[in-house]
Amino acid sequence: MCSIVNRLKPALAYTLCLQTTGHLRKVPAHIGPGLRASKQPLESVIIRPYCARMELGKLPFFRQLFESVSSTYTYLLADTESREAVLIDPVLETVDRDLKLIEELGFNLKVAVNTHCHADHITGTGQLKNRLFGMKSAISKHSGASADILLSEGDKISFGKHYLTVRETPGHTDGCVTLVTGDQSMAFTGDTLLIRGCGRTDFQQGCCRRLYESIHQKIFTLPPQCLVFPAHDYKGQTASTVGEERRFNPRLTKSVEEFVDIMTNLKLPKPAKIDIAVPANLVCGLHEV
Repeated sequence: MCSIVNRLKPALAYTLCLQTTGHLRKVPAHIGPGLRASKQPLESVIIRPYCARMELGKLPFFRQLFESVSSTYTYLLADTESREAVLIDPVLETVDRDLKLIEELGFNLKVAVNTHCHADHITGTGQLKNRLFGMKSAISKHSGASADILLSEGDKISFGKHYLTVRETPGHTDGCVTLVTGDQSMAFTGDTLLIRGCGRTDFQQGCCRRLYESIHQKIFTLPPQCLVFPAHDYKGQTASTVGEERRFNPRLTKSVEEFVDIMTNLKLPKPAKIDIAVPANLVCGLHEV
């Protein structure tokens, strides 16, 4: 029996870490060699007890959804007590899917917000407004697009006891924003910061220097453990962290002059839907839909 208990100690210690109600908790160094997954000192590995904290209402409900044609991520966040919810970057083709999930989970969608005026897909915001009485649309006031709520730096999008804070991060477009949870544990970066990449700057109001400045001043100043959730990923990655991108992003670890040179020589093809998507997204996704 003693030998069995000794063998279970690492797992028991790990379980106790996951059950903590604190914001962050480091794994003790003595939990045993069987849980060492890398050469990184175990003392510095941070556990995020999302499941435990969601049950306790400390964190909002969170769900990441994917649209495969444009490789777009849509994010659903909700307060589990009030049932109020926010949807980030909805896509026209997946409105039925999103509405079904929201209904199944018993949420009341309060706001659908776009991180910018997208060029590669049509937003689902307009269709959501048509089908959900009282839902509001939101987008940056600098986007040139119509919406019920025009967002500025420092604005808060509330849902129950939770909220997202708006950080203006232009560069990909004039109206790009990053949405940060109240505890700064998650940042929804749109096309501004991608996983090991960033948004292009060769159309709409793109500007390499503004993008570089936005990322370094508005996103890279967040805590290193803050999770980064972009609007797109084309390689099957789902999330990163601010610390990772500061260390490993091949574009943003360069000087601003090197960054400008990289961005001006990408030679990317024109987005296939830009001539349809941008006019539609300027009017909440309802133009000729």
